Amino acid sequence: MRFDADMARRLPKFCVEDVDRYGIVRIYLRRKGQKKVKLEGIPWTELFMGAYHAALEGSPAAPARDQRRTTPDSWKWLCQQYIGSGEFKRLDAVTQRRRRSLLESTYDEPTKPGASTVFADFPLSRMTPAAVRILRDRKADKPDGANNRMKAVRAVFKWAVKPDVDLAPHNPARDVAYISTASEGFHTWTISEVRQFIDRHPLGSKAYLAMCLLLFAGGRRSDVVLFGRQHLQGSWLRYTQHKGRNSKPMTLEVPLLPVLRAAIDACPSTHLTFLVTERGQPFTSNGFGNKMKDWCKEAGLPHCSSHGLRKAGATLAAENGATERQLMAMFGWRTSKMAEHYTRKAEQKRLAGGAMHLIDFERESVQLSEPSRGKLDFSGNRGGRSMSYKSIGAQERTRTFTSCETGT
Repeated sequence: MRFDADMARRLPKFCVEDVDRYGIVRIYLRRKGQKKVKLEGIPWTELFMGAYHAALEGSPAAPARDQRRTTPDSWKWLCQQYIGSGEFKRLDAVTQRRRRSLLESTYDEPTKPGASTVFADFPLSRMTPAAVRILRDRKADKPDGANNRMKAVRAVFKWAVKPDVDLAPHNPARDVAYISTASEGFHTWTISEVRQFIDRHPLGSKAYLAMCLLLFAGGRRSDVVLFGRQHLQGSWLRYTQHKGRNSKPMTLEVPLLPVLRAAIDACPSTHLTFLVTERGQPFTSNGFGNKMKDWCKEAGLPHCSSHGLRKAGATLAAENGATERQLMAMFGWRTSKMAEHYTRKAEQKRLAGGAMHLIDFERESVQLSEPSRGKLDFSGNRGGRSMSYKSIGAQERTRTFTSCETGT
């Protein structure tokens, strides 16, 4: 079949477009007197035409499946058992909503293109890695969405195969990998970007305090919105991480750096939290993220975010010599996976910084006794200073500042 621009603009016979409430265009086969059939894929592609011909050759559509019905020992049944379990209910309320939505989105996925059977009724005995891979790959055009779906499916089977639960014969999701992505995630702030933010939001402003809490305390934004004077114990900050607090609570104690102490003292507050809204109420995690985004835009940094400051702190610590165990203690990571990510990047920078001068056409060989041409510090800068919090906060501690209540 020849494919041209005219073909791309028209649809096969009996096909119609339908736009759902989210603005997503879907294609259906609709014939008089029969229920319309949703077709997967892009019109005229092999996937789409396979579904189209299967729908054409099929008998009049069967009665719609009862959405309220649950087949015993099916995928939907297992998900419902998990959602009703104590393990699920111990999750944070936001995590519960997201995970439930991810699982329910798998129910109406066809078991194969053009099939009338869906995964809601799929028997657990046939739930193989290949079946799980189908669920993952239905979101392949959005790798993060596919991986989030996989994370939810893995959680169900990990719970179901526990000896005291024993609702699934095996864990097929364990053998299905996440989709690799080239994304580095949230942008990591640079030192120059931090200084640009400070120029717009100086010491004494609420924005400056927020920046310091994110950069110098090691917490996530869900932790930062809860920080208050009740968490200060002398020269230490002690808190229980918000993430995993119901299932695997982890309490951290980190030193209160002088630059952070100065920021807190510059914003006296009678509230339980250091950061409050214009109405004097504590921020929600999402609300604080939005407010931080507004402050970034005011500073000319629309690409920066609250999480990027936490990443900047980990990057600075790693480049200045922090070990994996130290990073885990500072940022509350239970495994070394994230710490390795930062130390590996820092090690690459140090090694390259110490060896690039060896690409030298002016000498034929390198004598072992020849001294290095200039000393390098831990950050890989020749003859320069390593990056530290002192270079960020030193000038700010000498500034005349405005009141936190009236500052931006």
